[in-house]
Amino acid sequence: MSQFSSALLLRTKTIAIRDVVCSGECRHKSDEECAHKTSLVYPYRGVFMRHVGRNDTVAEANQVLFFNASQGYRISHPVEGGDACLDLAIDEALLAELAPKEQLQSSIPVSFHRQRRRIDPRAQALVALLRHGLHRGAAETLEAETLALTLVRRSLGEQTSHGAAASVGRQKLVDRAKLVLSCDLSRRWTLSDVAAEVGVSPVYLTQVFQQVEATPLYRYQLRLRLARALDLLGRYEDLTALGLDLGFSSHSHFASSFRQAFGQTPAEFQRAARLRA
Repeated sequence: MSQFSSALLLRTKTIAIRDVVCSGECRHKSDEECAHKTSLVYPYRGVFMRHVGRNDTVAEANQVLFFNASQGYRISHPVEGGDACLDLAIDEALLAELAPKEQLQSSIPVSFHRQRRRIDPRAQALVALLRHGLHRGAAETLEAETLALTLVRRSLGEQTSHGAAASVGRQKLVDRAKLVLSCDLSRRWTLSDVAAEVGVSPVYLTQVFQQVEATPLYRYQLRLRLARALDLLGRYEDLTALGLDLGFSSHSHFASSFRQAFGQTPAEFQRAARLRA
């Protein structure tokens, strides 16, 4: 089996959308690669690291990553299981229109200052709707293009995304905590367990994580679990089993958390995404 696959889901004058899956067999840094066109990459399963010069970024389902045209990068997989991402390459003029000017470099082609931004649950839901709809042929072209542009606008909006800013040391600490959480989404981690894994006190970990990510550690883990639920909803008929497999204490806990994040229950999302009749 190839380690890397890319399926083109949609190509129009406005946007190209690909579903990119990597088995993650190589744990070390890859050879340097280079994006031919600036794209927004939304991880929806698994985790990987992207290395741009001395800048290392954890890529998981709470983030959108910016792959700038002509910028070299390397990929590694510190956690087993590989990853899957939705890759959106938008017409350059439209991307320049969508993106706030302060987020862009003053260069051509269009490129972003930051390596990533944190996205909110509604953006995660749009990723799932777009991917499921295109894979099943249920989303018409106009609908898919509209959903994609809405997703990008939401991902870049100051009210619905967060550009992390921190010292290198604090960012590395937070990244280590993210990798710990990502390696076992169903485990009911305690704060002391995570702190011990990253080598700091629980108090310091909670303070630094909140400062860097603008969200508490427990909520970050919850959103990782819910993002995985969005990915798996098409494979489960028994939603109670899905919730328990992801570490929720009961179906009601899973359903209420899902509704609070995405505005509808898992069953309602299945129907809206046309995953179930």
